[in-house]
Amino acid sequence: MNPIKSFGIAIALGLAAAGSLHAAPVINTFGEGGGYFTDPKRTDTAIRGYDPVAYFTDGKPVKGSDKFVHEWMGAKWKFASQDHLDKFKAEPAKYAPQYGGYCAYGIAQGNVVKIEPDQWTVVDGKLYLNYDADISKKWKKDTAGYITKANGSFDKLIKK
Repeated sequence: MNPIKSFGIAIALGLAAAGSLHAAPVINTFGEGGGYFTDPKRTDTAIRGYDPVAYFTDGKPVKGSDKFVHEWMGAKWKFASQDHLDKFKAEPAKYAPQYGGYCAYGIAQGNVVKIEPDQWTVVDGKLYLNYDADISKKWKKDTAGYITKANGSFDKLIKK
């Protein structure tokens, strides 16, 4: 085998092994910034501080408040009102976004990436968030197919 090619393969395998030592947090705590291949800085707050209940009750993304905070699954969740906080505390799995709030399309493609809170869908009573408007368009072309793919890969991705 070509020594340069062999070296390249060794580097790739080494990077893959190194990457597997650091599992992604179960809940998306990426802040703003970053890109598809570069992670934004992590915070301690889920889904960039947006209220997960509002997607269901208000039909739109609403920024949460520092007055209404609840810690769940190792992250702080913010809410727009006490009512939303109480609803989440009573049934967090009902309101929390799928795949820990990471981009649903990204998870289906094997990538753990950030989201834009205004790129979302509710399907069968479950909240899905996406990376940006272009990815959201792709997601909506085969939502059921991407959900099936993502359901099969999320647990493996966060253990990498």
